[in-house]
Amino acid sequence: MISRRSIALALTGLLLGGPAWSASRNAVKMFDTDNDGTVDLAEAKKAAAALFAKLDADHDGTLDARELRGRLTAKELAAADPDHDGTLTLDEYLAVVEQRFKAADPDNDGTLDAKELNSRAGRALVRLLR
Repeated sequence: MISRRSIALALTGLLLGGPAWSASRNAVKMFDTDNDGTVDLAEAKKAAAALFAKLDADHDGTLDARELRGRLTAKELAAADPDHDGTLTLDEYLAVVEQRFKAADPDNDGTLDAKELNSRAGRALVRLLR
């Protein structure tokens, strides 16, 4: 039997946003370089470019499936790879970031807040930036 205390704790967690909400607020803090409480496309691309350099383990200027592990599925990589060479250049990677940014910005205001980053599209973007 579920106790009233368990139900109250679960509801409190839902009302306060739970771990996903906290993660999206942390993402805003991590990528919000101008400290306005939101992430704009320039901030997202800046974070993506820095991450690209870290992920490019073999320093060949591209990211392959191994280097992208956990960020893009094989199907997503194929869709993002216009020259079909099995890798993404920085420009190709930034194009994916921009596409995901726009998908996470349903109000088209050019910025993402914690709520938008907590959406499915927002979480997909954050996977590209962390």
